[in-house]
Amino acid sequence: MPVDDTPMELNPRQESMLAVVREQGFASVEALAQHFDVTAQTIRRDINSLCRVGLLRRYHGGAGLPSSVENVAYTARQVMCLAEKQRIAAAVAEEIPDQASLFITLGTTTEEVAKALMDHHGLRVITNNLNVATIMSGSPSFEVIIAGGVVRHRDRGVTGEPTIDFINQFRVDCAVIGISGIDQDGTLLDFDYREVRVQQAIIDNARSVFLVADHTKFGRNAMVRLGDLAQVHSLFTDEEPPPAIRRLMAESGGRVVVA
Repeated sequence: MPVDDTPMELNPRQESMLAVVREQGFASVEALAQHFDVTAQTIRRDINSLCRVGLLRRYHGGAGLPSSVENVAYTARQVMCLAEKQRIAAAVAEEIPDQASLFITLGTTTEEVAKALMDHHGLRVITNNLNVATIMSGSPSFEVIIAGGVVRHRDRGVTGEPTIDFINQFRVDCAVIGISGIDQDGTLLDFDYREVRVQQAIIDNARSVFLVADHTKFGRNAMVRLGDLAQVHSLFTDEEPPPAIRRLMAESGGRVVVA
């Protein structure tokens, strides 16, 4: 089914349905109807709506997790866990001093970080995210530098070989990066290998790496390996991460900040 880019505001039942399917991997229409005490027809409508924006995949008799080769539509990600992303962003902003130099990457959570930084002064921001550039260029005290490359229509992200070459010219205080999924063994996963190569260059050229990831990213599947949690200095999330993730961060000397 093609992914619909029309914004969708999830209701509480749909949010809870997503949590059930993420925990179980698959849930039948009958089981969901009993769980939420609604009709099977209501559940099917919810599943159809969530499938249209790429949050679920419909199977015979129920719904499962979406594809590992295609991300959720950008407009759907903008409204998913928005309050949680804003809490994460506020926690990151507290850690970044004025007059700092930053990479800020693609992602809806990193865009919330950009908004949370608008009270800062004298930041120097290098980004391949045109949404971040638009937000942060509103401050007269910031210098915002945009990486060159190919602009993706779906989320206004910039990727490609010119982007990597540009990033490699800099060495900054901190990189604020997003991610599509974090495997139980600490592997950082994403969907687009072109985006991953840019992210890798950003990690290599930052003195500190701040990973921003809400709780839905733990255990989420995606097909491209970006790196490992050992490369992350601080993980900012909204709920206590799985014990394996907490242990991996401790073993590598990193820290976890729960907003």
